[in-house]
Amino acid sequence: MLNFDYYSPTRFIFGSGREREAGFQVKQIGGQRVLLHFGGQSAKASGLLDRVSQSLTAAGLEIILLGGVQPNPRDTLVYEGIELCRREKIDTVLAVGGGSVLDSAKAIAIGSCYAGDFWDLYSAKAKPAGRLLLGTIITLPATGSEGSNSSVIRRDSENLKRGLRSDLNRPDFSIINPELTFSLPPGQIAAGASDILSHIFERYFTRTADVGLTDRLCEAAIASVIESAPLSQAKPDDYGPRANLIWASTIAHNGSLGVGRQEDWSAHALEAEIGGRYDTTHGAGLAAIYPAWMQYMLEYHPERAARLAHQVFGVSPSADKLADGREGIRRLAAFYQMLGLPGNLASLGVNREDLPAMASRVKRNPDGTCGNYLPLRDPDILAIFESAFDWSPDRLA
Repeated sequence: MLNFDYYSPTRFIFGSGREREAGFQVKQIGGQRVLLHFGGQSAKASGLLDRVSQSLTAAGLEIILLGGVQPNPRDTLVYEGIELCRREKIDTVLAVGGGSVLDSAKAIAIGSCYAGDFWDLYSAKAKPAGRLLLGTIITLPATGSEGSNSSVIRRDSENLKRGLRSDLNRPDFSIINPELTFSLPPGQIAAGASDILSHIFERYFTRTADVGLTDRLCEAAIASVIESAPLSQAKPDDYGPRANLIWASTIAHNGSLGVGRQEDWSAHALEAEIGGRYDTTHGAGLAAIYPAWMQYMLEYHPERAARLAHQVFGVSPSADKLADGREGIRRLAAFYQMLGLPGNLASLGVNREDLPAMASRVKRNPDGTCGNYLPLRDPDILAIFESAFDWSPDRLA
């Protein structure tokens, strides 16, 4: 296990009806003037925005509204939010919605306290030094942005997605009410489950030794998602599965599963190019990448995929780790298919001729590689894209 510092200052307020405490929570952190940031019409139509606004008003807080966040949140709205916060002397950003809303809110909160172009922070030209107060009310089990140190924004002019990791991205508080997810259609539950699993996989696939505790925590979280996601699709208003799924989303990306171990993040880097170019749903893109990615890793380091197969997917251990790993990948792909997720990039609408250009733009480590489990170089990245384009379980035979 590696040395580590772990910092998670977010207060989590979990349970039925807790969004009605938004005003109290903002007052507790010292807020007075609130930018209420949200997406489209669903927050209004469901009555959620009214309930939150009433709570803020009852607490004596002033509110400025900014809606319009899209999936794969845009830099254009972030610029608008930063200008609004400065003009209106906002001290608190409160995000109400899914991960895209939360990521946009984080960018606004940090960008408002940076003198230059906020994109400098997302393109690693500068580091953030402060932010406005920040709260979230999450409505989708997926990104874990309610507890994470990350935010991802799409730069419209370049069809480019880039992320910022900083402890300043961790909200002061996050309200989590599983009932707010009851209206989600099965497709969003599927994409969310894929996103949750991806955050665990990025930590689980490591070369770090002596991490048995976090291995088991990762495996328990993966198993919980595999159990609760189909139940959430089948019974949308069943509180128990939704509660487990949305808490798994938080745990998967609040950093606790990655302490003391080197994380990977190459699959996310590859998917960012798909989402940036095609504006696809993040979880769907990850489901189209991961089986091919795992199969590629299997040939170099079979131990992790074999352990996943044994501990999560119930594959009986054999002397052949490659065969065990292949069966685990087959069962993961079957799970994605059961949820209704795409099986490869072609089914997402990706054009094969775009693969070399996407591969060339994938975000790299300082040494030019991508990821850590197997540091990927240019030929590796393109090979994974090519495999993922028309991947099918038949390749595991």
